[in-house]
Amino acid sequence: MADVAPLVSIPQAPVPPGGGAEWFTGAGGARLRAAHFAPKGASRGTVLLSTGRTECIEKYFEVISDLLGRGFTVVANEWRGQGLSHRDLPDRLKGHAVGMDAYVMDYQALIAAFEDRMPKPWIAVGHSMGGCLTLLSLAKGVAGQFAGAVLCAPMLGVRTGGLNPFVARLVSGLNVLTGKGGAYARTPPEDPYTEAFAGNVLTHDEARFNRGRALIAANKDLALSAPTWGWLDFAFKATHWLSQPANLRGVTLPVVIVSAGDDKLVRDDAQEQVARLLPDGTFVSVKGAEHEILMETDDLRNQFWTAFDALADKVAPKPAPAPKAKVEKAAQAPKAAPKATKAPAKTAPAPKAAAAKPAAKKAPAKKAAAPKPAAAKAPAKPKAPAKPKKA
Repeated sequence: MADVAPLVSIPQAPVPPGGGAEWFTGAGGARLRAAHFAPKGASRGTVLLSTGRTECIEKYFEVISDLLGRGFTVVANEWRGQGLSHRDLPDRLKGHAVGMDAYVMDYQALIAAFEDRMPKPWIAVGHSMGGCLTLLSLAKGVAGQFAGAVLCAPMLGVRTGGLNPFVARLVSGLNVLTGKGGAYARTPPEDPYTEAFAGNVLTHDEARFNRGRALIAANKDLALSAPTWGWLDFAFKATHWLSQPANLRGVTLPVVIVSAGDDKLVRDDAQEQVARLLPDGTFVSVKGAEHEILMETDDLRNQFWTAFDALADKVAPKPAPAPKAKVEKAAQAPKAAPKATKAPAKTAPAPKAAAAKPAAKKAPAKKAAAPKPAAAKAPAKPKAPAKPKKA
């Protein structure tokens, strides 16, 4: 029996129908949260949806509903260190990580926990850090189970501001080696539970931005603050590993990387490079989009769905129309037939009129008595039979 986990529901983000959240056990016995939702009717496959850093399952209720509407079963996970899942440090607000391996094992444990309820084909979808970890997991052994993947602004290169990336990587590694891995890598905000829309670098959509903040206000355990040196060290190591061509050769399934044109957090040039290195990679840039494409304005997020639908229609085609449609057409055919048989019935009175004229065959007797008609006058004589009618 599933170990039921809670889901936060607010008016702006109600829980989608067809499922709920559960606890499962990840690497080292970590208690992690995931959610499973089934569509109405037959499923065309399963989307394994992975959230980004600082994000919770609830933030993706709209996306989950979009996928359910497309006929997919959805399994959404929270990585260790965020949402209501296990956190490695006593201070829940620190965005911490200890290497790559635990994440990969967690992903494998997620599949093992839900695979009996995941109709195939499977499509992997991941945003930001979730996109990085999805590709990492595919490259480290689970690619063969999936039919395709769509990565949304994946963390395949970290922007370091004015600091040289090599130096940033070196500094984070040294802090971990000297026992400072659990310390903040940058000063956290004074209030991690509230954030103003103005000046944010995530989305242009104020309603979706505020919806995310409202979820945190409803349950502060969902909040996550600035990253630690340990998290940065993990991020640099993971992105470097994924930049090596040899590590991507086994990911032969089609992978679409959807990049945010105005991303200020991760590097779109690194995303384009990885797309080129993948055996079947495609790079799509959403011009004008900030980092959170799926939380962007409709015109921008719809470009993600266009890319997703193109892949999904190839690897998980929509089911053929139900046989009922053909039966209904066949049933309508007989209705058309009676109309064709009734049409002659309407013309049936015409023969009666024709029969009435023969009844006045007394006229032929007069014709016999008057054999005068000449060939030229014949047209005029037919008027004569009309006179007896008047009589």
